[in-house]
Amino acid sequence: MGSTRTRGRTISEGPTPADVAGAPGLPYPSGWSALAFSDELKPGAVLTRPLMGEDVVLYRLRTGDVRAIRPYCPHLGAHLGLAELDGNDLVCPFHLFAFGPDGSCVRTGYGTPPPKAPLARLPVHEVNGAVFVWRHEDGRQPDWEIPGWHAIGHRPARQAAWEMAGNAQEVIENSVDIGHFATLHGWVEAGLGAPVAYRDKEFHVSMRVRESAPVIGEFDVTVEVDGYGLSCLHADIHTARFGLTMCTMIMPTAIAPNRMQLRQSNRIALAEPSRLPRPLARAVSRTAARLLERPLFRSSCDFTAADFPIWSHKQYEQRPRLAQGDGPIGPFRRWARQFYPQDVADRELSRIEQQRNVSAN
Repeated sequence: MGSTRTRGRTISEGPTPADVAGAPGLPYPSGWSALAFSDELKPGAVLTRPLMGEDVVLYRLRTGDVRAIRPYCPHLGAHLGLAELDGNDLVCPFHLFAFGPDGSCVRTGYGTPPPKAPLARLPVHEVNGAVFVWRHEDGRQPDWEIPGWHAIGHRPARQAAWEMAGNAQEVIENSVDIGHFATLHGWVEAGLGAPVAYRDKEFHVSMRVRESAPVIGEFDVTVEVDGYGLSCLHADIHTARFGLTMCTMIMPTAIAPNRMQLRQSNRIALAEPSRLPRPLARAVSRTAARLLERPLFRSSCDFTAADFPIWSHKQYEQRPRLAQGDGPIGPFRRWARQFYPQDVADRELSRIEQQRNVSAN
């Protein structure tokens, strides 16, 4: 929300972000959420990240394994985001109580026998260069995982992260909102190559796209998107005309009501020119990728960022008035309901309808 000064007073103007406005939103979804990129957690590092209204402490053991825990020491409640690793033991800064790799208390700062006071560990899954933490509304353990994907190219992934108002489902839902690719992103044409396929906690979208660029003109692009729960998308984008393939990961994480963090990771690969000898073709391909990865990543982030003002200021319409050309939003939302507790989803719908009725009167 912007502001302007008039005779010494600050006047608010412009759209109010959804988290400030208290716009109708969604409950927190159950499942995996990305809290960090893998390379943010060096051995011995301790990080604190928000997840659905609470802090989560992440740390990497000297052996390389990652741990995720609730933030407060079971002794007297110090925040363990201030802790340090001694070997593979996490040491609370308050009384120097130390906790081993399994979370059990292994020693105190006084040299006395340690109490039975284990850390509250959370399920953690490191895959595809990201660290995911599990949360389920009824406390159950993970019953599905995000799979490992292929890693294209020879260069390390480029990464970006943002924090903004909005909710995670809106980001994932974007992949089936076919209409907005033309109206917001400027694609010349976009359509489904096949019906969206749903399988338990996953879905797959196949798109055929025509884009346009200055000098180059129009060109065809194929986009294959795999979604996992309401917090992870993996897109394979292929432009045959240029021999370019890009893999993009989009990972929204709910951190508070109508507020999220968003992480993006990109890799690119260029086809080797078939008319050149193999060693030279490989060198040309790798050199081109090295030169193009930065501008292509910037372009990819700009593409994602075009949605930021929309996500940040919109309210979630439980009963949207859909039109032909929108894309299969209805089936997606029916699939997405499995990630919310049914009673909470029903109460949220009732609350939104009551708010509408009050506004209408």
